[in-house]
Amino acid sequence: MARNEEKAQSMLYRFREAQAAELGLGTRADRRPKMASACKSLRECERWRGEILRELSRKVSKIQDAGLTDYEVRDVNDEINKLMREKRHWENQIIALGGANYRRNVAMLDDDGKEVPGTKGYKYFGRAKDLPGVRELFQSKKQEEEEENQALAFYKKFMNQGPAYFGDLDEADGKLLEYERQAEEEEWRDEYTHVLETLNLPLDDPIPKMPRGSSASSTPLPSNGPSPPQPPVNAKRKAQEEDVEMDTVNPEAAAPDQAKRLRKAESDGAAKTDVIPSNGGADSIRTHASAAAAYLGFLSPEDLMPPTLPTREEMEGVLLALRKQALVEEYFGE
Repeated sequence: MARNEEKAQSMLYRFREAQAAELGLGTRADRRPKMASACKSLRECERWRGEILRELSRKVSKIQDAGLTDYEVRDVNDEINKLMREKRHWENQIIALGGANYRRNVAMLDDDGKEVPGTKGYKYFGRAKDLPGVRELFQSKKQEEEEENQALAFYKKFMNQGPAYFGDLDEADGKLLEYERQAEEEEWRDEYTHVLETLNLPLDDPIPKMPRGSSASSTPLPSNGPSPPQPPVNAKRKAQEEDVEMDTVNPEAAAPDQAKRLRKAESDGAAKTDVIPSNGGADSIRTHASAAAAYLGFLSPEDLMPPTLPTREEMEGVLLALRKQALVEEYFGE
């Protein structure tokens, strides 16, 4: 009788051993670990992942068999999903050990280029898609996609429309404005006639024209042109100075007291000329604030004064400080 060492060297034994390894039926010492995290060798992880891929290939080929019953198809589909989860664990372990990343999120597409339903979570393969409960699931998803496509096609008609869709070009040809003007005049005549009837006035009087915005004011203001120049604040003071200069053309003919009064007016005008440009605006604002505070007892004139605006130099200093702080936080952290 041949010894065990001789049996191990026989051709039939080696063939059976290779066949068992291909079918995933190795010896007890060579079985795949149940926990992928227990394997610390990258080469072993690659090996077990390849073995799972071979088993998946066999199971997917088996589930296409038309002789399988519905129960057998469900069992084979469950085994395929179990192998898929196990393969994902081994891929995570390979990534943890510094190996290649096999987990690329590539969507499974059908012939129309749409994502296949059921590609996330539990999956159906081969004849499992034709099972009684699964067929309705795929049909319902397909119907939902069709409804979404119909809704999107309906709303696409209202998307990316030009200004004519929103009525921005209705007044471009002038027809709408002419129609509105005629409607306004007709309503004006009807209302005027109604007022005459209410007041028992004769209806033979001519109906006046409807007042419009352009004819309501005698001097219409330009819409886009520059605003009319405002009279300067010291215009009255200049007029008084001109009167004084006209009176001082012949100072010898004026009386002594009048000459003193003219000299005093000139000195006051010179003093005001130096003071008004700098403090005239602030004094007038303070006067208005004091007058308003007289009616509002709970507010003081200082509360009604406008806020003091920062100068250009102060604003530039604040912006420069903020910029420096941002650069320091960017390069050195908080």
